[in-house]
Amino acid sequence: MPHMQREEGKNLSTPCSILTAALSLFLRSRRDKEASTTTIKQNLQRKEHRHASQESSSIPPDMRSEQLSRNELFFGPEGLESIKNSRILILGLGGVGSHAANMLARAGVGYLRIVDFDQVTLSSLNRHACATLEDVGIPKVECLKRYLRKICGGYCVVDAWSQMYTGDETKDGDMLVAPDGQKWDVIIDAIDDVTTKSKLLSYCAEQDIRVISCMGAGGKSDFTRLHISDLRSASRDPLATKLRQTIRRTLNEKHGQYDKSFLEDVNKLAVLYCSEKTVVKLADLTEEQKNDGVHNFGAVDNMRIRVIPVLGTMPAIMGQSLAGLSLCEIGGKPFSPMSGERLGRNIRHRLFQHFKNREKRISDVLIDSQTKNEINNFWIGPPQIDSDDVEYIVNEVWRNRCCVTGDALGTVLEIARWDLSKPSNCQNLVLLGAKAMAAFDRANEETGDGRMSVSEDIRRKIETRLQSCKTDSRA
Repeated sequence: MPHMQREEGKNLSTPCSILTAALSLFLRSRRDKEASTTTIKQNLQRKEHRHASQESSSIPPDMRSEQLSRNELFFGPEGLESIKNSRILILGLGGVGSHAANMLARAGVGYLRIVDFDQVTLSSLNRHACATLEDVGIPKVECLKRYLRKICGGYCVVDAWSQMYTGDETKDGDMLVAPDGQKWDVIIDAIDDVTTKSKLLSYCAEQDIRVISCMGAGGKSDFTRLHISDLRSASRDPLATKLRQTIRRTLNEKHGQYDKSFLEDVNKLAVLYCSEKTVVKLADLTEEQKNDGVHNFGAVDNMRIRVIPVLGTMPAIMGQSLAGLSLCEIGGKPFSPMSGERLGRNIRHRLFQHFKNREKRISDVLIDSQTKNEINNFWIGPPQIDSDDVEYIVNEVWRNRCCVTGDALGTVLEIARWDLSKPSNCQNLVLLGAKAMAAFDRANEETGDGRMSVSEDIRRKIETRLQSCKTDSRA
């Protein structure tokens, strides 16, 4: 070594020697770095291969059972087994979709297909479920797949598609086709573009696939105003308004006419939306965008250029809500979401008083005009509900809609007893608009049974819904 140092010192006596030595050191450093990088890559590849081969057994069965023990206590063994065997497709892995996927995988879902064309950016870290600084620049689907593998091992198959959904089968391929010729248990729509969103929902309508769709999360902050409803009922949400119009136009163009019940049936298409008015507007275009033309910006053609301000908590809560609704349906613990704003105390009181007055009139007519034996065919007694039950009946059971026509806007809704031979509890009360109520009362007068005013099909739907209700809203 001393000899080498003397030699190097002697060689550095001229500018040419200095340049040669510097170049030599640079090349040696570069070769060492490349060799180190190659070794690291090879080690990572071996590790990935070894991990993949052992993935299915990465978590011992007893540990996996303990991992899902709280879910099993909630859903029961059969419900958890349904979740383990479920197949769910999620399109869009931003703030909403990533949180939904995270909770579905943690809950034990057996197969997740996740679709998103975009990469993790610095600005997405304020709302993404699992992305870190190290993930910036990699596809969102890969980021999420790596993360879920650390939690679920091989028990959740994560099928990652780093691709944009377009609605064009020639471009999308089998993206929307469930594995093994099966049917999706649910499709979760977390797309934020109206055009592709409407194409996806139209496809679900045509294929009769259960779909849960998230409306706008940007520009809002009041999570107490989140609601789950049918698309027709979603209010104060610009995305929902545009989506209704676009879906009608899309289905009309393809089929001439379409089944409107898809937009009105929360059991076919459920939408999660926030009824809060947007509190902040889209960010203004920059001077560079104005000067160079907005068409020169954006990662994808025809996508929004102006940025939506997002409070990270909103998409997180909405994604968790989508996962919760999906899991409860698949696991056999469905719930009836409240639709729209809560009823005020005055409205509840008015509806309750109207119902009490109606019941009194029915009792008076029966007592005055019928014999004792005939009265025995009817139930006569005080209302079996109170004003708190009114909100459950209106919001949760009938979702602010006439049970016969489905009308919500432009009609006065009142509560009526469906079957006069049964008590007036929550399982025997319907919500009727003015016209439907008039026909119901007319049938009561003529036949003694208001149910004769509706078709067999509508009657069957109403009675199926009533059977799923609680007798007491506090039960």
